[in-house]
Amino acid sequence: MEGINLKGFAQGLTADLEPPVRKHLKNVYATFTLATLAAAAGGYVHLFSSIVGAGLLTGIGAIGTLIWLLMTPYNGQNQLARLSLFGSFAFFTGVNLGPLLSMAMVVNPALIMQALLGTSVVFACFSLSALFAPRGYYLFLGGILTSALSTLFWLSMMNLFFGSRLIFQANIYIGLAVMCGFIVYDTQAIVEKARQGSKDYVMHSVDLFIDFVAVFKRLLIILTDKEAQSKRKRRDERGFFSS
Repeated sequence: MEGINLKGFAQGLTADLEPPVRKHLKNVYATFTLATLAAAAGGYVHLFSSIVGAGLLTGIGAIGTLIWLLMTPYNGQNQLARLSLFGSFAFFTGVNLGPLLSMAMVVNPALIMQALLGTSVVFACFSLSALFAPRGYYLFLGGILTSALSTLFWLSMMNLFFGSRLIFQANIYIGLAVMCGFIVYDTQAIVEKARQGSKDYVMHSVDLFIDFVAVFKRLLIILTDKEAQSKRKRRDERGFFSS
């Protein structure tokens, strides 16, 4: 019975997708998976080795490789070069997550795995909702999400002067919702681009990878903040009763 259900689920998922689109999605998600592994390697290198650490150079490296990739259009013959650039971008992105990972490990090392599992579940759910939805159903979200992201950016810039915890938390939680929306939007946009003949699976993987990292960062910040607040509260209670 379980095998039948899984088979039916797979058939229902791909029933409305043409064979070229299914093949394209396989390439996209395979490349995305490799990119997440490269990012994990980057985070590991920052935490447990002295080879390279997060800083100005790795930030420039991430931005530089992404720009280089954007300036190297797909022509069917440069796949290896573009995959190498994407892998480098993902690796540097993982390294740049190092300070946040270090902070989480000080509070509770288990938070990193919790955030990773939570991000994976969120990503899978919203991706599937986009694939099961009617064609182009969520594409209207593009302008709304971009405007919301721009508003959050300026809000965070303003908070550099005010230092408001309320604004910080609102930025994190609303930003998490916005990035979940981008997962849905980007997934449907990739499908539509594939239907129009686009075969640039590397750049499509970049979109999903950026969404995944953004959700992971916000989830990890939320979990770390809650755990730190909980520990502080328990410490204050112990101090109160011991006095």
